[in-house]
Amino acid sequence: MGLIGSLYRSSVGKKSFMAASGLLLSLFLLTHLIGNSISFLGREAYNAYAEKLHSLGGLVYIFELGLLALFLVHIITGILLYFENLRARPARYAVNSCEGGRSWGSRTMPYTGVIILIFIIVHLMNFHFTDKSVPVSDLVRNLLSRPGLGLFYIFSLVAVALHLSHGVWSLFQSIGINHAKYNQLLLKGALVFSIVVGAVFILVPLLALVSRSFLL
Repeated sequence: MGLIGSLYRSSVGKKSFMAASGLLLSLFLLTHLIGNSISFLGREAYNAYAEKLHSLGGLVYIFELGLLALFLVHIITGILLYFENLRARPARYAVNSCEGGRSWGSRTMPYTGVIILIFIIVHLMNFHFTDKSVPVSDLVRNLLSRPGLGLFYIFSLVAVALHLSHGVWSLFQSIGINHAKYNQLLLKGALVFSIVVGAVFILVPLLALVSRSFLL
């Protein structure tokens, strides 16, 4: 713990923790994306997938505790780094540039982070802390077909994509992949990745809003 504590107290150490937790959360996001995509195959396939997850029993709770720990590390470290950056650079940039990874994603990270936190709480209340006897397909269709909630999900998932666009770029920087020859390529790659992930996630609430046959 002494080594970990001393590492965490440094700015470089915090960025390493941020990168590691961000990578693991991104892997979870991709896994969740694959699970959500099964809904496009229809009601039976989606319910069978959900039942398979529930059959794992205690393993699911262990995974959820690990995921909670990752979220806490990522959120707390992000807040600490945000205030460290404010102290180190109290004035705004005179010129906003995409060089060095400056983008809409980087400029809005604190705001999209707050939106994502609110979104996670709402999502857990709607789909985790709920009646498990209701088929997940019914739950998704009935909740996300409500215009207010469906639009909130779409808005929040846009924030997730924006947050991810800079998060993936920052991950490359944190592990030392940083060179003028390919930084722009990495930046564009992170943007494309975030757009694809966001678009697939958004398809679920969008279809629930506009399609009468979705998950029926």
